[in-house]
Amino acid sequence: MKSVRLYQNTTLKVGTKIDLDESATHHLIKVLRFPEGKNITLFNGDSFDYLVKVINTKKTCSAQVLSCEKNNRESSLNLTLAQAIAKGEKMDFLIQKAIELGVNRIIPVQAERCVVRLNGTKLIKRTEHWQKIANHACEQSGRSVIVEVAEAKSLTEVLSETEGNGYVLHHRAEESLLTMKAPIKATILIGPEGGLSKSEIDEAIASGFQPLLLGNRILRTETASLAAIANMQLLWGG
Repeated sequence: MKSVRLYQNTTLKVGTKIDLDESATHHLIKVLRFPEGKNITLFNGDSFDYLVKVINTKKTCSAQVLSCEKNNRESSLNLTLAQAIAKGEKMDFLIQKAIELGVNRIIPVQAERCVVRLNGTKLIKRTEHWQKIANHACEQSGRSVIVEVAEAKSLTEVLSETEGNGYVLHHRAEESLLTMKAPIKATILIGPEGGLSKSEIDEAIASGFQPLLLGNRILRTETASLAAIANMQLLWGG
């Protein structure tokens, strides 16, 4: 059986026993038919991996924490993705893959040309859905932090709260990553399917974001985001 990593939103301490939450219990008992006495790995977002032994798989699933080890898979680049909300399952895909590539935070952006418009209960439910995808992506990719998916914001809100170096992907830009100074912390702003409007690009640049060119071709939003993250990690992170 392959190794199992699960997220638990609880304090983990060597030598203690814990009851796994409903989602983890269902996955171990119903999906994996996991046997008692075998070990799995848990994490709670504190940057450590916890080796635990499953000691009960009846109606509830309990485990004993055996040891912990610092997880060193994080990139040296603290990267935030400010992603204009994409339609359909594209946003789910973007969140999953961006976390696999090492982003530290994701901010969904309500841009002018977004097809999807969220507010009220729909926004709350969608944000919770995106956070679950983020948690599972951390499990799958071997990270021991939790990447926050913030509540959707307007571009103006994002620009007013963003700290560190900002980059706005723009196919008419002139500078590439190769000509830019490596930052420790950065935010990458990506438009929706129809791209950012000229006024949005101008607003970002006026706020200190640098126009960024990835190449001579116009990329889809999901391609642009992942290509930008991958290149930034290759050049500036790890």
